[in-house]
Amino acid sequence: MTEAEFLDALPVLAFQAVLLFARLGAAAMVLPGLGEEEVPAQIRLGLGLGLVVLLLPGLAPALPAAPDQAAEAVRLILLEVLVGLWLGGLARLIVIAMAVAGQMVALLLGLAQAMVPDPALGGLGTAPGRLFGLAAVVVVLGSGLYAIPLGALVQSYVLFPVGDPFPAGPGAEAMAAAAGESLALSLRLAAPFVVAAIVLNVALGLLARIAPQVQVYFVAIPGQIVLGLALLALVMPALLGAFAEAARAAFLALPGLR
Repeated sequence: MTEAEFLDALPVLAFQAVLLFARLGAAAMVLPGLGEEEVPAQIRLGLGLGLVVLLLPGLAPALPAAPDQAAEAVRLILLEVLVGLWLGGLARLIVIAMAVAGQMVALLLGLAQAMVPDPALGGLGTAPGRLFGLAAVVVVLGSGLYAIPLGALVQSYVLFPVGDPFPAGPGAEAMAAAAGESLALSLRLAAPFVVAAIVLNVALGLLARIAPQVQVYFVAIPGQIVLGLALLALVMPALLGAFAEAARAAFLALPGLR
């Protein structure tokens, strides 16, 4: 390609790069592991730009040229942002399940009053919820699971070509299904603590009936916390393994990888 041909093609390449960055950059802001609040925005921005550089040569033939109308260009960019956020959000919901499970565990352990900032859920959260959220990020990054959503993002250009209308109905159904699976996963992860809390409270209730003069619940609260933390240390490896398996299955079910 001569210099004159390159200069003629530069506006088209620039617009195509903007289209790629709209989808890839939006997804990079919310993808699990890579789009965490703890990751500086500059790194997430660099990730989006790096993906554009890698994918532009291969995807350029399938991308449209810059339209003559500014409104059409804005429409294309907004559609790409929507697709990127949708795909990243589907993957993000699975990681949120760990943070929600941590919130449940905190309630069952009696630690719901100890609040800490939680960027994953927004505002303040519990210490176990924050612990579970960070553990989910470590699992996703340490096991290489983050590569599966990235693969789905690349394959999305086949499933959702640039310029095609976004399937709002199926997209909403997929998001609702992912939210349901996320809640179900959080309940499964918190199940050992639910069972332990039921057994403990039943035992305390029986003890209160046998010895009503003893302030059972005030005496039992410190023991509940200690026993709950011991149970957490005991089952945490199994919880992380179960989360890793569920996250892998959910990532592999993302649109474009099915």
